[in-house]
Amino acid sequence: MSLTVDDRLMETAMRGEVDDASFVACVRASLPYAWEVISGVVERMRDGGDGFADNRTPPPDERARGELLRALASDAMRGALERHFGVRLAFQNCHRVAAFDPRTEGGAERYDRFVSPRAQILNQSPELVDC
Repeated sequence: MSLTVDDRLMETAMRGEVDDASFVACVRASLPYAWEVISGVVERMRDGGDGFADNRTPPPDERARGELLRALASDAMRGALERHFGVRLAFQNCHRVAAFDPRTEGGAERYDRFVSPRAQILNQSPELVDC
């Protein structure tokens, strides 16, 4: 299961729409490793001033890797996290999470380069063959 959903949030969803704040709180509580990596990348992006930061450290175990995959493979989760942090997120090789500030000059072009087939190919290494 991707998320641990408490009864109150489940009841809210059964009655209608779930607001982003409640959903993001559920993601944060359910996927703590993914939250730590993504929020850390966003913080470094903001501190760096150039509108970009990424994480190149592989997860410590398969559970952590699974959290990243679930958080970033889900359109709903990724979208809510992007709205919450005000960034564009990108993902390569099951652990390289990147954050882009969409307001930074050249940010869209940098994002496009990061998510290109060329960038994916250039980001390959023998250590990543099993991820």
